[in-house]
Amino acid sequence: MKIVGLLLVIVGWLMPVLGLNLTSSNTARLILSLIGIATCLVGILGVLNKAFMKSAVWKQ
Repeated sequence: MKIVGLLLVIVGWLMPVLGLNLTSSNTARLILSLIGIATCLVGILGVLNKAFMKSAVWKQ
């Protein structure tokens, strides 16, 4: 799950970066940036957080 979360974060970061080369429309760039931010947040808060909470120090 940690690898999946990391991949989601990287893909979410790459979406706005690649969107700069794909289109010159500001609206499309804004939409790609918002989708990228949402993907990063899902990767960080949804997947990575749950993976690290399974092995938290205070749960031992």
